[in-house]
Parts: sequence; structure tokens; C-alpha cells
Amino acid sequence: MAASLASQLSGPKSAISFSSPPHFSGLRPSSNFKLDNTHSFFQNVDSHLRLSPSHKACRPVVSMAGSGKFFVGGNWKCNGTKDSISKLVSDLNSAKLESDVDVVVAPPFLYIDQVKSSLTDKIEISGQNCWTGKGGAFTGEISVEQLKDVGCKWVILGHSERRHVIGENDEFIGKKAAYALSQNVGVIACIGELLEEREAGKTFDVCFKQLKAFADALPSWDDVVIAYEPVWAIGTGKVASPEQAQEVHAAVRDWLSKNVSAEVASKTRIIYGGSVNGGNSSDLAKKEDIDGFLVGGASLKGPEFATIINSVTSKKVAA
Repeated sequence: MAASLASQLSGPKSAISFSSPPHFSGLRPSSNFKLDNTHSFFQNVDSHLRLSPSHKACRPVVSMAGSGKFFVGGNWKCNGTKDSISKLVSDLNSAKLESDVDVVVAPPFLYIDQVKSSLTDKIEISGQNCWTGKGGAFTGEISVEQLKDVGCKWVILGHSERRHVIGENDEFIGKKAAYALSQNVGVIACIGELLEEREAGKTFDVCFKQLKAFADALPSWDDVVIAYEPVWAIGTGKVASPEQAQEVHAAVRDWLSKNVSAEVASKTRIIYGGSVNGGNSSDLAKKEDIDGFLVGGASLKGPEFATIINSVTSKKVAA
């Protein structure tokens, strides 16, 4: 599971072959990176780009590959009561948060109004799901217009629990995303592979297929944040290593560059989700292509969520 995913680049669409699996450091390829240069790129990563052991005492200069602000979302899922949410909001209101972070929380629908009316305006509100169009005779659904009416500026779409528990497919999720954007609601677009897909070496195939469904449907990539959430790491306590996460994030950005545009690849924030907590967020945040987090369980704990938000400091140069 910890093995490099780089060998997937040698699939049928590429004429590349390797006598042995190449090492992929996780560094983002440059915008003019071509598949036919992959072999020499991987051969030279270790000798030219990796820090030597003598540098370990110093924190490296790390910049965000995405051009927007660091982005941290808290997905509260189907958790909370009026009392527990009131306590969580109080904790967030009193927390000292770094100013250069876009912070969003997604309460259960029933509590959105409670949160919106009491939470600091430094934190925006997101829905956890929406319908594919205007409201109407769709029992149990929530329309984008209703989300906007209660103050939501974002919506989470394509989360693995919607895909694999509820049964939503790529095209259906793409329709939701397109409609949300048409109504000026930002989309947190989730992608990610199952454990068996990773073990079968299909991580890139799965993520790229999910990305293509978004790309085919979206009128624009403005106000879209991509959340890479390996399904095997969600709520399991397992977390992708910083190197594993960076490798997929770099591949996603490269896919955007090749299949959408270099501009979209540069400006789109790609955030990581999957058992992110106060203990691992700093190391994950140091990676160039990790532009923030989508947090589940740890976002229900105000002080810990604040720690994750403030991990943006890991992007800054140490004196």
C-alpha cells in the first residue's frame, strides 16, 4: 500500500516501460512535464531534487502549488445536537486562528441556521450535499437555492460516503456540481480510491475518472476546491503518508494541466482528507501540492480543528 504509484504512468496510453519500479519523490512535475520524459525524470529525482541528510535539521522552504489561500473544511457529517454544536461553535469563536486560511464548516442541514447565526464570520458555511437542480417534488433532498437561503457559500459533492454508501455515480455528481456553480455556490469536489483499488495499482485511474466526470460537467473551475480523500483512510485512523498524499496531489494537478489548462492546474486548490488530525496535519501541510484539508472527526473538536487550521504555518519559512 505504501508502494509508489508512479508505475501507473506506464499504462496502455504511454509507451514507457521500466525495468524496475522507479522512485517518485512526490515533487510536482513542472508545467512542461511530458510523459515521454518520465523515465529520465524519475531517474534523476533522487540525485538532483532530494535534500541531503545534512539538511534535516532545517525546515525546507515550502510553497503552495495552488495559487489560492490555504483551505480547511470541517465536515461534521451526521453528528451533533443543538447543545454539542453550541459548544463547538463557542470553541471555534474563541480560538485564535491564522488569518491567511479559508475556513469552512459543513454542519448537518438541521443545524445550519443555528451555526450561521452564532459562528464567527471568519468561518464560512457549507452544505454536505445538494440536488441536481431547483427544488420541487424531491423528497428528502436539499436544493442549492435553499443552501444559499440559509447562508451557505459552499457544498461538498462526491464524498465517498455518497458514492459508496448512497450509490451516487460520477455523472450524477457532476450534474450536482455544475448546477451548484451555476448558482454561485462553491464546490468542494471529492475524489479518492478504495483500498482494493489502491492495492491493485488503480489509484490514478480511479481519481482521473472521477476528475473527468467533473471536468465534463463543469462550466468553470472557478470556486472549485478538489479534495483527495483515499476511502481507506476515512474514519479508519489510517492516514496516507505525506509522501503518498503528495504523490496523488501532484498527479491530479498534472492531470488538470494536461486535460483542462495550465491556468486551472495552477489556481485550483487540492486539499487532503482522510483521518487528518492535530498530530499529522503539520507534516502533511509541508507538502507543496497539499493546499489544505477536508477534516471529518477532528473537526468536531474545536481546539483540535484550530490546530489543523493553524498548520498553515508549516507552509511558511522557518527562521
